[in-house]
Amino acid sequence: MSIKALYLWCICLGFLQLSVAAEKVRYFKWNVEYMYGTPDCVEHAVIGIDGQFPGPTIRAHTGDILHIELTNKLSTEGVVIHWHGIRQFGTPWADGTASISQCAINPGETFHYRFKVDRPGTYFYHGHYGMQRSAGLYGSLIVDLPEGQKEPFHYDGEFNLLLSDWWHKSAHDQELGLSSNPFRWIGEPQSLLINGRGQFNCSMAAGFGNTTLPQCKFRGNEKCAPQILHVQPNKTYRLRIASSTALASLNLAIGNHKLVVVEADGNYVQPFAVDDIDLYSGESYSVLITTDQDPKKNYWVSVGVRGRSPKTPQALTILNYQTTTASKLPTSPPPITPRWNDYARSKAFAEKVLALMETPQPPKYANRRVILLNTQNKVNGFTKWAINNVSLALPPTPYLGSLKFGLKNSFNQEIPPENFSPEYDIFNPPVNPNSKTGNGVYMFELDSVVDVILQNANALDANVSEIHPWHLHGHDFWVLGYGDGKFSPEDEKKFNLKNPPLKNTAVIFPYGWTALRFKADNPGVWAFHCHIEPHLHMGMGVIFAEGVQYVKRIPKDALTCGLTGKMFLNNKHN
Repeated sequence: MSIKALYLWCICLGFLQLSVAAEKVRYFKWNVEYMYGTPDCVEHAVIGIDGQFPGPTIRAHTGDILHIELTNKLSTEGVVIHWHGIRQFGTPWADGTASISQCAINPGETFHYRFKVDRPGTYFYHGHYGMQRSAGLYGSLIVDLPEGQKEPFHYDGEFNLLLSDWWHKSAHDQELGLSSNPFRWIGEPQSLLINGRGQFNCSMAAGFGNTTLPQCKFRGNEKCAPQILHVQPNKTYRLRIASSTALASLNLAIGNHKLVVVEADGNYVQPFAVDDIDLYSGESYSVLITTDQDPKKNYWVSVGVRGRSPKTPQALTILNYQTTTASKLPTSPPPITPRWNDYARSKAFAEKVLALMETPQPPKYANRRVILLNTQNKVNGFTKWAINNVSLALPPTPYLGSLKFGLKNSFNQEIPPENFSPEYDIFNPPVNPNSKTGNGVYMFELDSVVDVILQNANALDANVSEIHPWHLHGHDFWVLGYGDGKFSPEDEKKFNLKNPPLKNTAVIFPYGWTALRFKADNPGVWAFHCHIEPHLHMGMGVIFAEGVQYVKRIPKDALTCGLTGKMFLNNKHN
């Protein structure tokens, strides 16, 4: 189907109005536990759910209630699960963020997540305690339209691709190194995984001379053997792609096949065709491919590293035309991943993502603006990331309970800074790199409109400015635009108020800025943070809150730690 035909299809159908249907409860009983796995053909401890890695895929319809009874079988550490992209209207305690929306679930204990999935889209879930996402705690969450409704684009079948990165050292090793003085970096991941499968000690494309590894020889039942995408000729397939990486920014391509982007972070976008697609940690997309190539051949699906000097081989699998055998390797080499620091190409792709007609437009004006400077700093000699010179250190009492019950001693009551010094030079390492830790909250009036300007800067080392994908819990935001250098009021003229995409994750490029706008219309306390796991662990995040007084029925077992736990205990004995 051509781009023009797809676009006309979207216009004709318009933005789908979801019908009110009877709520259906989908119940899951999960045990989270360590297990041995071979994600990249090397045995390693992974966090699995009911013996599965990645965790089970959740599939539901819009309007369904998900009820997950989660038991922590990790004998020495707590756990929570965040349902990435689900906005949790009316259920902020189910967001799955330790120290923010709930207490960590202790070993041996059970917690009930119960929430509504209110719109269709491609989502995923992952651990949000410590660095458990790095250890493999993630899985897919797909929300379909209600029965009888159709998407604004046609496809004959679909595949789900959950992308991740993998280290041979444990997440605990990585966490310790990040928290040490001197700082100890675990290095780049050993492998990239597609649906939890990759190859470290062999290559599927060894015959093409781009690797010194031997050729992989799979029987097909190995847990690291690639999942082949089996297709019929002359059909259209939807690929749901999500990135749960802990560090790597990725690029996906399919040999000889165009990718037509139709969904981003659970929101429909104006269809556009590309040869490859960039995915930053926390992002999800749907793309359409048409199987219009030589049906006697198979084709590579390749995933490579972007945004960092790549020391990790591409992940590979095969698009198999079922008119030929799946064991036949493609006759051409895998697609070449674009140069890792070709940021002009990265920005060009990001700016092509525009909202589909009839997607809600942003308010013309904001009530408040917060400018967040992203810097690498030192705190008492320890290397940290900081926002406006404050490195986030989460308190032992969840913010949701602290604000709901007025416990002012549970976190820093100082209002966090909403801007940075105009003299700050973003192109050079900080003159004074010393920062401080903090855990204050940005408080917003309910239903107010907030602009957030994410400003990138130099790291501690000269000439280094890293990519940061920022994820907002509890909301979608409009991406109003990107720019180079330091943001100025003049840059407002560049804002796209006509058809900016609605997303929950957006990237800031090196030495640049990204402008976001959202409506603070979801009572609760919400994390806003860099989705790169080491950066969040080192303090790269802030806390937003709005309308907490309107939150009702917080389950007590979400707040049985810290000062809220003591409050419940004292009330019990009074």
